[in-house]
Amino acid sequence: MPVFTALTTLTSRENAHALGLSLENLEDTPSGVGVFEMEDGSGLWEVGAYFEFEPDDIALAILAVAHEAKPFVVSEVPETDWVAHVRRELHPVEAGRFFVYGSHDADKVPEGRVSLLIEAAMAFGTGHHGTTQGCLEALDRLITAGEVKKNTVDIGCGTAVLAMAAAKTWPESVMASDIDEVAVEVAEANVLANNLAGRVTCLEAAGFDHAELSAKAPYDLIFANILKGPLVELAPDIASHTAAGGHVILSGLLNEQANDVKAAYKAEGFSVEHHAELGEWSTLTLRR
Repeated sequence: MPVFTALTTLTSRENAHALGLSLENLEDTPSGVGVFEMEDGSGLWEVGAYFEFEPDDIALAILAVAHEAKPFVVSEVPETDWVAHVRRELHPVEAGRFFVYGSHDADKVPEGRVSLLIEAAMAFGTGHHGTTQGCLEALDRLITAGEVKKNTVDIGCGTAVLAMAAAKTWPESVMASDIDEVAVEVAEANVLANNLAGRVTCLEAAGFDHAELSAKAPYDLIFANILKGPLVELAPDIASHTAAGGHVILSGLLNEQANDVKAAYKAEGFSVEHHAELGEWSTLTLRR
């Protein structure tokens, strides 16, 4: 079945979100709608929709004019075996002592490395993104410095690659949570694939809003690889769940956003131990 995309750009955040809502309310509803601020410094917003049928050009043209957007560009996406494509494109990642790989690369796992199996079909959070890799490298630095963590949680865990890395490093069990139900299911599948059943507990929760997460606090290591906005909003909550002397590893933020996040956590009693940049992404290691 062919898939069609319809993409446009505009300058107003409000208009972009309004256009996204209008697309969702079309009579011939698209299968997905996305609204994103472009990261090239242009100040533009991109609005896109996916259709399982050829969209109505007239309806799209009317929406574009109504929301002061450029005319939509409609394209047919060729059918692709995405799992096979991802397997071709995703190569193993080395981050300090950690080696992240898919089952198609099982024969490439080197001796003496901490291996983390993440299937290609679960590409988000595999370690290939600069934020995930940065967090693994930050964890590696703590281990090299002689840190031993007995109570760890991964907030916004995605595939749970960070939680599993901690569980494979220290003997204590690790908590992992995500606001998205599907992400939690993916995390649980990865935990089983890495023979960590009973070692990593995966929960659906927004931040620390879960009885089991609160009961385990305070934590001596917290991962939060999310986005700048949620990181700033969570600063007081993360501080209240971090043990004195404990560490927090934060990522999901662009390099130019790092100072704002630092300021939010310094106000909560954290000090910055390390700031690493990997491409356009920053990872912060903080101590309370």
